[in-house]
Amino acid sequence: MRWEIFCKVIDNHGDVGVCWRLAAALAGQGDTVRLWIDDPAALAWMAPGGCEGVTLVPWTPAHAAQAAAAAPAPDVLVEAFGCDPAPEAIARFAEQRRKDGASRRWINLEYLSAEPYVERLHGLPSPVFRDPGAGLTKHFYYPGFTGRTGGLLREPDLPAQRERFDRAAWLQRHGIAWQGERLVSLFCYEPPALDALLAQFENAAEPTHLLVTAGRASAALPPGPARRGALSITWLPTLSQPDFDRLLWACDLNFVRGEDSLVRALWAGAPFVWQIYPQDDDAHHSKLDAFLDWLQAPPSLRRFHHLWSGIGHGELPVLEPATLESWASATLEARASLLGQDDLLTRLRRFIAQKS
Repeated sequence: MRWEIFCKVIDNHGDVGVCWRLAAALAGQGDTVRLWIDDPAALAWMAPGGCEGVTLVPWTPAHAAQAAAAAPAPDVLVEAFGCDPAPEAIARFAEQRRKDGASRRWINLEYLSAEPYVERLHGLPSPVFRDPGAGLTKHFYYPGFTGRTGGLLREPDLPAQRERFDRAAWLQRHGIAWQGERLVSLFCYEPPALDALLAQFENAAEPTHLLVTAGRASAALPPGPARRGALSITWLPTLSQPDFDRLLWACDLNFVRGEDSLVRALWAGAPFVWQIYPQDDDAHHSKLDAFLDWLQAPPSLRRFHHLWSGIGHGELPVLEPATLESWASATLEARASLLGQDDLLTRLRRFIAQKS
């Protein structure tokens, strides 16, 4: 099959991260993919080797008409996160669909959420009434955590890869000096409770080695030495998607943000804290609570999430072994449930086949 995926980079690489994983997964199963993207800069470090079967299309007004005419119309057009695909590409797709009949599909890939509306809206049609796509129908496709949603992206051999992972070898290969202390990854925006977390690590009885990702997490960290009491810090370079996944596998506790890294933290199976992207109308509060409800998060994990995302006030729960064990149990139970479901790509192919 031929696919065209449209992506606009808005939210700190999360959108391009999801779109690249989808494109690479499709190509890995033998499909041909063109990924239209308005800002491909992050892929230089996220996917430095590219991917056979995936062609990057610079999405600019000056280039759109030429790019649309450079390849046959796709079998499936994926509009990621409501980004409004290039009109020239829609026109070519619409023209070919009218010739072929109903075999070609336009998918509106939506944001991930555990809120109840996802199950209600997943798969619903959305008629197009204007512009080059007038007369066509999009279908909403919602990723999610239950069998009545679109599922989550997952490589077919991911559990086997995770099982074979050698933590010590990976850390050594990346120049991370590890002497058996607790490893914690930090991938965040600017969490209000960051200073409190660092103080807890500095004054803890157990040593902690904090691995700080490049970008906003590094910028959010207060300046200071690499060793602070019981806390030692390593600032990481930018990591490719596979190495970011392995960073999460290597750590005993992961702090993640956005959509793509939340899913990867679930697959890692270690305790994690998710910083949800803040919204002006505080809609992220209910979105976070819906996820914590699905996760069946222990009270300490729920409270930590709220404080980490700036919801409420008070002291962070102490990250002692018993607390982290309860967090790990919730994560492992959730992962087992998800592994018992079909992944996003399997469900997406089935959905397209049913609508054809």
